[in-house]
Amino acid sequence: MADWVPLGDRAIRFARPARSARAIVQAVRAWPGVIDVVVARQDVAAYLDRAPRIEAGGPAGTSSTDGTDWTALIDALATAPDDPAPVREIALRAVYDGPDLDHVAAATGRPAGEVCALHAAATYTVETMGFAPGFAYLSGLPATLELPRRTTPRTRVPAGSIAIAGLHTTVYPFDSPGGWHLIGAVVGVRMFDASGPLLELGDRVRFVP
Repeated sequence: MADWVPLGDRAIRFARPARSARAIVQAVRAWPGVIDVVVARQDVAAYLDRAPRIEAGGPAGTSSTDGTDWTALIDALATAPDDPAPVREIALRAVYDGPDLDHVAAATGRPAGEVCALHAAATYTVETMGFAPGFAYLSGLPATLELPRRTTPRTRVPAGSIAIAGLHTTVYPFDSPGGWHLIGAVVGVRMFDASGPLLELGDRVRFVP
């Protein structure tokens, strides 16, 4: 049975079920009173139009006095259907010339050219958005390229930088601090502009050298 906890006065937080981000968002948006959903790597937040009051005397995270059985709704996410809308396929032109490329090659025991080829050969999925607006965590990074974050983050990472850390790769949407390993950059595209981020949850992304 899934537990949930209040998040502020008009939201709840619970562990992310083993479903795609698109499936989770589609299902949670249909819950009563939900006005927004944020899917993170390990948790989900559902923002509400009212306070999810905890039942007096009951254990936190099991029931509420607003008549909604949040636990049952969360449990049902385990079988939530996928979003029927077609998944977007996005190809990003990439140049692999990042300042950390040689370090990544040495740390993984592979030539720099092989690091680039491995990264470009994979197809990635936008698993969640976080850290900053438009910052997409792309799952699908080859296991041979998995590295911990840099011990010393940079104070400025240029917009469009392709980076890897842990299980993910990303493209920095705008200039910002960052601790991921920079292996290249996208060209001919802006990852974030006045209309919002280029990438969305569920997008499938390829990097084309």
